Amino acid sequence: MGHRGRLHDRASPPARRRGPSKGALAGEPDHHALGRSRGGLSTKIHLAADGRCRPLAFVLTPGQAGDAPAFPEVMARLRVPRPTGRPRTTPDTVLTDKAYSSRAIRTRLRQRGIRTVIPQPSDQAANRKRRGQLGGRPPAFDREAHKQRNTVERCINRLKQWSGLATRYDKTATIYLAGLHITAIFIWSPR
Repeated sequence: MGHRGRLHDRASPPARRRGPSKGALAGEPDHHALGRSRGGLSTKIHLAADGRCRPLAFVLTPGQAGDAPAFPEVMARLRVPRPTGRPRTTPDTVLTDKAYSSRAIRTRLRQRGIRTVIPQPSDQAANRKRRGQLGGRPPAFDREAHKQRNTVERCINRLKQWSGLATRYDKTATIYLAGLHITAIFIWSPR
């Protein structure tokens, strides 16, 4: 007989042994930097490059993620090499496209003493003009300096020459990011 108040009419199933939980790896985002965009599942590579088309920092996000939210993380990972001494964490100038045009990004760069060359999107310019004097003056923009922004596009083209990076075969973002770093080593090494 069992304990008073408990009635067991059948045996309970045996306790199952469970191995480690099957979640994301340590440091791996739950989404594995995969997200839906127009072309299906994709990953967005946010990077900083130097003037010689060499990558300096990488951040991976899902394909549908915006560009501006990843900017602080890219800047946090940035290390600008020097001939001697420690790498600098503050570049002289940041050249970006319109996707990074926000008051928060401009303010953050200004506080760190970094020159910004970011074009203003037409909707932001129209909003500023609509507000009149309250809209403030337009942000400074050096058209000649902005022509150098193509170094980032050329850096991405050099990275994507490796077929494993152009078509993401890796399941986890950690392994894909490792592939980016290995490719960057080859780009940085003298030929």
